[in-house]
Amino acid sequence: MGIDELIKLLADSGYQGIIEIHENSQTPIKKRKNQELTPEEKEYNRQLSKLRIVIENVNRRIKRFKIMCDRYRNKRKRHGLRMNIICGLHNMDLAGS
Repeated sequence: MGIDELIKLLADSGYQGIIEIHENSQTPIKKRKNQELTPEEKEYNRQLSKLRIVIENVNRRIKRFKIMCDRYRNKRKRHGLRMNIICGLHNMDLAGS
């Protein structure tokens, strides 16, 4: 089961090899050894970070419920249900703001 080809994947620099698996993905450009990034590469990284900050903020809010950052010790089949409830609470909070 892979990611749909139409989905654009915005990943952080820990996923540098993801382009080989999913061609519609973007990762920041890393600095090469003994060389600085060009201004264009820095701007690309800045623009990518602006898009990713929204995703990171959602992850931060969901991690408050400890389901993503701690070991899940309940029944495995209920994990998806609980994640959906937490995400629904997050979305409801956003809609109320």
